[in-house]
Amino acid sequence: MAGNALVRSYNDNIRPLLDAVDRLRHLKVTDEGIQLPTIVVVGDQSSGKSSVLESLAGISLPRGQGICTRVPLVMRLQGHPDATEPLLHLEYHSKTVETTEAGITEAINEATVEIAGAGKGISDAPITLVVKKKDVPDLTLVDLPGITRVPVHGQPEDIYEQISHTIMGYIAPKESIILNVLSATVDFPTCESIRMSQKVDPLGERTLAVVTKSDKAPEGLIEKVTVDDVRIGLGYVCVRNRVGDETYEQAREEEKRLFDLHPLLSQIDKSMTGIPVLAHRLTQIHRSMSDLNGMPQKLSNRADALKAILHIFKVLRESLEMSLIKGEYGEFPDEKSLHGAARIYEMISSYSSELPSNCPTTDDPFLMEEVRVLEEAKGIWLPNFLPRSAFCVLLKRKVGTISQKPHEVINAVWAYVENLTIQIMLRHLQNYPQIQSLSQRVVHNLITKLSAKSYKFVKNMIEMELCSDYMSNPDYRKRWTEFMEKQGHFMEAIEDHSKPTKSIVLRLVDGVALHILHSIKNMVESQLEVELINELVGPEMAGVDRMLEESPATATKRDRLKKSVELLRQSKGIVANVMDRIVVEGGK
Repeated sequence: MAGNALVRSYNDNIRPLLDAVDRLRHLKVTDEGIQLPTIVVVGDQSSGKSSVLESLAGISLPRGQGICTRVPLVMRLQGHPDATEPLLHLEYHSKTVETTEAGITEAINEATVEIAGAGKGISDAPITLVVKKKDVPDLTLVDLPGITRVPVHGQPEDIYEQISHTIMGYIAPKESIILNVLSATVDFPTCESIRMSQKVDPLGERTLAVVTKSDKAPEGLIEKVTVDDVRIGLGYVCVRNRVGDETYEQAREEEKRLFDLHPLLSQIDKSMTGIPVLAHRLTQIHRSMSDLNGMPQKLSNRADALKAILHIFKVLRESLEMSLIKGEYGEFPDEKSLHGAARIYEMISSYSSELPSNCPTTDDPFLMEEVRVLEEAKGIWLPNFLPRSAFCVLLKRKVGTISQKPHEVINAVWAYVENLTIQIMLRHLQNYPQIQSLSQRVVHNLITKLSAKSYKFVKNMIEMELCSDYMSNPDYRKRWTEFMEKQGHFMEAIEDHSKPTKSIVLRLVDGVALHILHSIKNMVESQLEVELINELVGPEMAGVDRMLEESPATATKRDRLKKSVELLRQSKGIVANVMDRIVVEGGK
């Protein structure tokens, strides 16, 4: 029941964070130099890594002689208290493969062969295993190949170098939490995984050790985990491996009995023993360090603030380019309201389809409008010819009836662009609330100017259409030729009131569309950044100075997270002191 309560508490606090991280990992943002908080599992060959992961996930993983893990295995565990059956699937090579508990070993082996070949070589390309199951903690861990120095038959001679390169790539980023799996049967300082982790985390500030096979070598274990010769900053957790055909529930019961009753192992503090403790520690550390790493850098001078603000402008421009110009929505795949290029295309398409329907029609008897115009155009010239002045009267009437539509679409597009720009900008400024309102005002003022410029552009277009009946459109010339060759169709053409202004409609559609796209491109690529710099930086550095004034909420959160991480580290020292007293008193 304690396990159920633990899992429920994780769901509210941990899952949203892990889901966000997984979405970013799926987008391969690490390829662009953006590191994500990750728990990386490392250990020497046969250290018991697979047993630890099996116990956390409650499923069986591939086992055998030599290296079992030949590619990085990203394990995404999701606790589902009401799930009746576990749900498992693999993701690799841009495909998803459903599997079951009974078939997971075979499925992983097949995926490994597809990625790394049928031999015994390794690959950096990962497999993601998603496990949705009762009573598992919400965790994402990366299991890496076990470290071996001596290649076995079928392995490349540089197997150690290949494995080292893969491991270092995962544990080097400061956002990674290193879960170092150590066997109780060996001396910790001789473990190759310890040497690797010390290269990137010499003080052990982000390293947690799990000691396997505690029941195989209980003598001296309490001294190993309290003296800490290898600098494990986040402390140790000792566990018992599952044996034979034990179920995972039976294994946990035997583990509890072992650390409760064994004459030596029972002296180890209960905060350092058992798989449930390990799961709890991992989620605590992951959440605290991820939140702390996600906090904005504390700015101490104008130079730091200026650097931060220029970086924000850069990533904002990139986000707007993706949304409004390139039509790439990987940053917000499920938020269609932020798919700028697609939404603007819809507005222009609607405008294009609605504009012809706004062309004038009349309920008057056939040709009565034209007759009225001809009556007013009488003069001493050749009969039965429509004078140019009369044609211009008809043209102005038709253009006038559709002149408002371009203004409507211009207003709609700029209103949408303003809303989208502010939404995306606020996401990049979420850690700097002190400059959010100022930045929103900059966007609003810029869009207002651009909208007015567009209004003037459309107004000029319409005035140009009204000032002359000029037309060089090939479609117009083609239709005139057809009418002259087949004058019998002239009556039909007269009855279709959309045709006299069709070419003009096309000019209005194309002109407005090109103007909108050109204006948005200029705004994104230069104008917005210039306006933001002028307002937030400028001669008085107003926005820069505001960024130096960290909000009380942000400062409080930063201090709380620092204390939380530090408390986890200090707790290890307190437990070590208690263990020292137990050892001393036990030796009297």
